[in-house]
Amino acid sequence: MKKYLIYLMMAAAVVMFGACSPDENYEPETPGIETPETPDDGEDDTPENPEEPGEDPETPNGDSKILVAYFSWGGTTQRMAEEIVRQTGADIFRIEPAVPYPTDYTECTEVAQEEKNNNARPAIADEVENWKQYDTVFIGCPVWWWTTPMIICTFAENYDFEGKTVVPFCTYASTYRDETLARIVELTPDAGHLAGEGLTSGKINEQNISLWLNEIGIIE
Repeated sequence: MKKYLIYLMMAAAVVMFGACSPDENYEPETPGIETPETPDDGEDDTPENPEEPGEDPETPNGDSKILVAYFSWGGTTQRMAEEIVRQTGADIFRIEPAVPYPTDYTECTEVAQEEKNNNARPAIADEVENWKQYDTVFIGCPVWWWTTPMIICTFAENYDFEGKTVVPFCTYASTYRDETLARIVELTPDAGHLAGEGLTSGKINEQNISLWLNEIGIIE
């Protein structure tokens, strides 16, 4: 009888742990706070994943009417940005801080929190070329401390969005997706806006992004 109960308990444990989806993030977090993205799902532990040899997705082709501008620390938002570019043929611009963020996760969270508390505007290393040619601008970032990293504020304030359409996107661990998308809209009041998308690392794939882009009329 005792052996039967042991087997029963073991079976129950297997069912319970098997119910957890691999896409869910169970990293310990301070309740209510979304700190900088961390590489997961097999990504490198380095802050940014190296590009494939021979590829240079950061170089605009010069004839697109769509721009994907993104900030990424851990590489997750970069993956989402590159998939959007692949499906739309858009140009791409990486929002790079003039002073790089620390590569250490804890140090980076501290810098990000200090910037948020001080309402800082971190300088951006480069400028978008041929800004006027773009009709549609995707703006993407990870969720940092409930909202966009402050460098997104810098980007939004550096350019004239009148007459353009902004499409927000973000990556997140578990919370504050909608708040971050709404913040990007708030930062670009002179633009029109299409419905944004926020994805966890495990949800970034061709199908999910294609469905979203189709729904908002960017692709058919």
